[in-house]
Amino acid sequence: MATIKTVLRKKKLSDGSFPICLRVTKDRKTKYFSTIFRSMPYEWNESSGDFRKNAENYIQSNRLLLKLKSQAFKVYTALEIENKHFSLDDFENCFREEKNPVQNNIFNFWKEIVDEMNTAGRTGNARVYKDVLHVVKLFHRSHHLLFKDVTPSFLNKFEVFCRARGGTDGGIAIKMRAIRAIYNFAIQRNLAKEEAYPFKDYKISKLKGKGLKKALSFPEVLEIIKLDLNKYPHLTNCKHYFTFSFYTRGMNFTDMLWLEWKNVTEDRIYYTRSKTKGNFTIKILPPVRDILNYYKERSLNTKYVFPLLLSDDLTYAQVANRKHKTLQRYNKELKEIAQICNINKPLTSYVARHSFANSLKQKGVATDVISESMGHQNLAITQAYLKELDNCVLDDASELLL
Repeated sequence: MATIKTVLRKKKLSDGSFPICLRVTKDRKTKYFSTIFRSMPYEWNESSGDFRKNAENYIQSNRLLLKLKSQAFKVYTALEIENKHFSLDDFENCFREEKNPVQNNIFNFWKEIVDEMNTAGRTGNARVYKDVLHVVKLFHRSHHLLFKDVTPSFLNKFEVFCRARGGTDGGIAIKMRAIRAIYNFAIQRNLAKEEAYPFKDYKISKLKGKGLKKALSFPEVLEIIKLDLNKYPHLTNCKHYFTFSFYTRGMNFTDMLWLEWKNVTEDRIYYTRSKTKGNFTIKILPPVRDILNYYKERSLNTKYVFPLLLSDDLTYAQVANRKHKTLQRYNKELKEIAQICNINKPLTSYVARHSFANSLKQKGVATDVISESMGHQNLAITQAYLKELDNCVLDDASELLL
């Protein structure tokens, strides 16, 4: 009799989490099948083989894991009826066929991954992967593409195709990373062969975006903070979001969207950054306190601090749609603020984070302190980060020659 269970593997990933696999054991032999999921140990219930309630999107993720186990049991039962002495290799072949009927067609598998991401509530990633799939289909001009046909030559030709359509290095790199991720998923699930891996020869690193990170100087940030909202009342939320982000060490828009009142104490804000899963404890400075008081007085009776999610029970698809609309409006209004404040730099939501780091740099704060403030995993990341920011120190040094 076999045992089929979803488990947390012991191999730690770069972000501190662990991969979740489907484990099938028969006749004292075991095979592991990769899933799209990963988890921190405290988010995983080992005995039941599913996510705890403190895990993000736990309901949707558990539904997908249950579906995966059901498929495995279905395959196992069918094989046992046919031949009680089947092997785990037999199971693997049938299980792969059950999950992906047209073997080796990358487009079918790609759609399967997008569906899994949507089910798991990872709608942002799903949207990116779906968009890239559309572009690859336009390039290939066919609905059938084998993994073995995705060669370095194929990728180079796809790069040329993207450039002909006006693609930049940064945009092409995003597409290539999506293709690479799909290929890696396929290798993990034994649908593609590692020896044919095209990214050993085709290096995405050559597509590193040449555009520098944009940051404001501290005086420019102050111009936004001092903006008279009596003259521009329609920009109230926009100004508050930017100021809040700046004074909370560059909290990004997604984390502000999800920030709940329970994360706010008398003098601290506690939250986990969605991108890196790093835990932050932020001291509430006077400008942040004023903004929190403003939204407390105007609360929409939801658990969220900001009026970005208007209900506590939105589905993840609704949240993704709401995030897209509010972020689009926020970035549009930031451009209006830049014009009012005579700031001749592209102003977006992420500029608040860059400007926080840049302002600390200009104030002479040590790099290791900046690194810890921003939650970077090591000093090298911060050094590379700061290197791309404001060049005012070099400009001042050059002016000494005049």
